[in-house]
Amino acid sequence: MENSLYQLAEIEISYKPKFIAMDRPQIDSSTKAYDILKSNWDMNKIELIEEFKIILLNRRNRVLGIVNISQGGMSGTIADPKIIFAVALKACASGIILSHSHPSGESSPSEADMKLTRKLTEAGKLLDLQILDHIIVCKHGYCSFMDEGIMI
Repeated sequence: MENSLYQLAEIEISYKPKFIAMDRPQIDSSTKAYDILKSNWDMNKIELIEEFKIILLNRRNRVLGIVNISQGGMSGTIADPKIIFAVALKACASGIILSHSHPSGESSPSEADMKLTRKLTEAGKLLDLQILDHIIVCKHGYCSFMDEGIMI
């Protein structure tokens, strides 16, 4: 039997924060989360296309970063759990706030929104990554799953 050599990718784990933890904003309410999200959303597109973003948080709910997960059309976008959790793990996050826009301006969640939130919350439990909220962002308001009592 011959020995064969395999070309394999090298995987390296690193974490290089560029900010002092105390300088990062701390999220203590859905209003604060919405304000941070809205300031990082392209308001010229919010009524045109649906986007999905996550806020990554440390154990004290200080913002590690905001990540653009996907951009879709007027009626939907893809929120791939593998991408969401890969990014959160890479950033050493302890918590995640999910968010997406509704171009219609109607902030109430759809059944698909609730199903996705349940799915990601259950997956997060396995990884010890808490899904703290899911915020639907609209130009003139928002809906917080936590405030509405629909987080599981």
